[in-house]
Amino acid sequence: MIVITGAGPIGTTIARTYVEQGVAVRVVTRSGSGLDHPLVERIAADVNDRAALVAAAQGATVIHHCVHASAYLADAWARELPAAEAAVLGVAEEVGATVVFPESLYAFDPAPPITERSAIVATEGKRGIRTQLLAARRASSTPTISVVASDYFGPGAGIGAHAGERMLGPITQGKTVRPIGDADQPHSWTYLPDLAAAMIAASELPTEDDRVLMAPTGSPRTQREVANDYATAVGRPAPKVSTVRPGLLRLVGRFHRETAGVAEMVEQFDRPFTMDSSASEALLGLSPTPWDVAVKATVADFLDA
Repeated sequence: MIVITGAGPIGTTIARTYVEQGVAVRVVTRSGSGLDHPLVERIAADVNDRAALVAAAQGATVIHHCVHASAYLADAWARELPAAEAAVLGVAEEVGATVVFPESLYAFDPAPPITERSAIVATEGKRGIRTQLLAARRASSTPTISVVASDYFGPGAGIGAHAGERMLGPITQGKTVRPIGDADQPHSWTYLPDLAAAMIAASELPTEDDRVLMAPTGSPRTQREVANDYATAVGRPAPKVSTVRPGLLRLVGRFHRETAGVAEMVEQFDRPFTMDSSASEALLGLSPTPWDVAVKATVADFLDA
């Protein structure tokens, strides 16, 4: 039995990948939501309710923990994420399951390229919370696997994806694309279905106490290059690109909390921010989806929405 906690972009993509392979999954959310499919059993349970989570996890060999915080803010992360992960790790130990986590690059030394061997150095804000979560997984007696991705894009990535609707909306309307930071800095982008495939493949590896792996991720692209590639796929000329600079984000963030959450991470877009997943690709037997294929699929999904 495969259990997935959370039905956001990552959890839903993992569920869809499994059912496309003919594998049944159990999706656990507070509301009982999730992918509507005959192979998906949807259960309404809060991961912080131990008794409910134990019941939902009975028989599980793998738990993909994909619960997001309620807001992209450090205080929400600190309040919600460590407790939820501790609850899942405790239940997984009780039922004998491995826990697989999607992870970001936030905690790692940003000196490019970031790899499995990069030091975990972040101490403050959302980055520091990711460091705490990774440390708790290492300290847990439950086997854990953290699959690290850069900013993801692709079908189902949601409205917040930097290389998703925030670019495709203006491009399809012939408007200016307004990325944050510097549009001409190299940046790694992880295709969401590749992250899901990596988490599934990682769950099938021999059990270890703790693993950190990189999701298959292709060569870096600047934000301007991504926008141009989307425009080509849509059949439009290269869009005008006008960046939102860090100072403006921070100013707006004084009055708008969600913008403050984005402003905290703008350094990832104001300098080279790249990863090298080649070692994990070799271990998992996976490779990134070709860029042009991923771009066309992302555009098709956006236009069909």
